[in-house]
Amino acid sequence: MSLSAEDTGAAILHSSGSVLLNKNPAPSTSALLATDVVETQKEAVARIESTGSLADLHPETLLQFAGDLLILEHGGVSVNTSRGMKVQVGCVTVTPVGMEWTHYEVSDVDGRIAISALKNDVYVESHSATAQPAKGAPPARTLVREGQQISRDEKCGATPKQSAPAGARGGILNSPYVIGPATGVIVGVGCWALCRGDEPISPDHP
Repeated sequence: MSLSAEDTGAAILHSSGSVLLNKNPAPSTSALLATDVVETQKEAVARIESTGSLADLHPETLLQFAGDLLILEHGGVSVNTSRGMKVQVGCVTVTPVGMEWTHYEVSDVDGRIAISALKNDVYVESHSATAQPAKGAPPARTLVREGQQISRDEKCGATPKQSAPAGARGGILNSPYVIGPATGVIVGVGCWALCRGDEPISPDHP
């Protein structure tokens, strides 16, 4: 007996080829719960079916199912939704503009994200991994209209950050291993200066 999203009230995973569900071989049809991880191997595909949404996973894709949110680690996914299903890739989130049927694709290959709006428009929100936005300020949002495609680099996750030169690194000065000895030196020098009173400091009076 086949399963459907309406039958279970949850999502259904349909697999074709070598597909892993939580690192185990997935049957051709299985229930899908929040936090489940799906991975398609080379030349394999899968479909996630939930009420009002369909998501087709491309070969060599890894993502986590989180209800109305798909967290894409790498690969590609094509989404058809009337329920606002979103896709998150690193610090980028793709969201349908309205609740009418929207078809869009998201891919992440070698740290390069591509978003295509195939039917109706989507928003692309970018969250900086380093800069702290002003309190209450919304993330940067770009409107991608039907028929348009945009691409950008990942802002966080797999993209490594360049190391700052040793002289420019401020983090080490905030380390408790540095603060403790440095505080002791400052206190010692201050006490030494006060205890000398008005006696001048010179090489002749070490």
